[in-house]
Amino acid sequence: MRIWDLPPKILCRNHLLGEHRELHAVWVVLTENKKGYSHHPETLRWKGHLKALFLRHQKLVEEMSRRGYRHRSLLDKSLAKGSGIQKTYIDAPANQRKILKKKGCRCAV
Repeated sequence: MRIWDLPPKILCRNHLLGEHRELHAVWVVLTENKKGYSHHPETLRWKGHLKALFLRHQKLVEEMSRRGYRHRSLLDKSLAKGSGIQKTYIDAPANQRKILKKKGCRCAV
């Protein structure tokens, strides 16, 4: 489970769409008090940052639309509370670039 802290435009198709799915999973855990992955570090770092998570979703959707994907899974904006900025990282963005580079995918890192 990972939500990247990098510009969506550099993500390959698999990482862009994968992050979008995982973001929805984190959103549901946090907004509906679901148990699955509730203790995962990626989920925990977004507690109190639903506004930032919502904004990240918007950026992903913009990139998906730019690439011609149709988006139909909206988030409830009224639940987007807390900080609009995410400064907590599991891996610093510079390290995330290195991780992506090692994957050998088409991400533009």
